[in-house]
Amino acid sequence: MKKIIFIPVVALFTIATTITSCKPSPKEEAAQENLQEAKEDVKDAREDLAEAKKQANQEEWESFKNDMNVAIEKNNLKIAELKAEIKKSGKKAEIEYNKKIDTLNARNQVLKQKIENYKNDANSDWQSFKREFNHDMEELGHALKDITVDNKK
Repeated sequence: MKKIIFIPVVALFTIATTITSCKPSPKEEAAQENLQEAKEDVKDAREDLAEAKKQANQEEWESFKNDMNVAIEKNNLKIAELKAEIKKSGKKAEIEYNKKIDTLNARNQVLKQKIENYKNDANSDWQSFKREFNHDMEELGHALKDITVDNKK
């Protein structure tokens, strides 16, 4: 008879011990709260970093845009000077040079439209745009310098 009572009592004791031991201790609860706070702090820090990065990109974009607009205006002046120079010289190749100048002027206008239409937002690749635009401006600058050079042999 002792065995009949002993087995259920031991089983109940084991179940009761298991249930009471599943409750988190105060230290575990505090650690859980600290973990949640840390996760929220990390999330806030990431948002702050993203905002700061966006602000820095916006300032860099404005500076870049202003610099490129100045460069485009310099190109316009250089094109106007070349047109005036060709008219003064009265060269036979005036038509050919005028075509080259018109082509360079068109490229300069395309670059101006490109910088005006660019939207600096989160979806755009600012570094790629900047690299490509600088490359195009550099090519146009070289072409303006070399307009009177005849590469044909």
